[in-house]
Amino acid sequence: MGQIIRLYLDNCCFNRPFDDQSQIRIRLETEAKLKIQEEIRAGRFHLIWSYILDYENHRNPYQERKLRISKWKEYAVEDIEEESLLIETAKELNKKGFHKVDSLHISCAIISNCEYFLTTDDHILKRASLLDNIKINDPIGFIKEITL
Repeated sequence: MGQIIRLYLDNCCFNRPFDDQSQIRIRLETEAKLKIQEEIRAGRFHLIWSYILDYENHRNPYQERKLRISKWKEYAVEDIEEESLLIETAKELNKKGFHKVDSLHISCAIISNCEYFLTTDDHILKRASLLDNIKINDPIGFIKEITL
């Protein structure tokens, strides 16, 4: 692989293993996400964290999920805080049809020079082609892309 890939996983991604696994898409995305986490722990991918992940996870009503997701922060090589360039980038993304919180997540990934923004959110995935400064994919698509 050469250079280590920098990844940003949004809150949807982190919550995928807690979703109803009876649907095949959810089960496959969960397996792919767990493989990505394994690679992060092994140091083959660099995880980027952010204040907006902390914010969303803090609002999670399920204590067990909240605790398990928050532990991923310790694997992050960088923790992005709010800054003016990030907010300006988020405003531009919002104008392209991304929701406000999603715009903040994607901005964190862009500002931190991530190669990939991973999500299971269909609204974001449908708009992925609108951006050329970061690759947006779901966990399955990401694994397929990097193993080619």
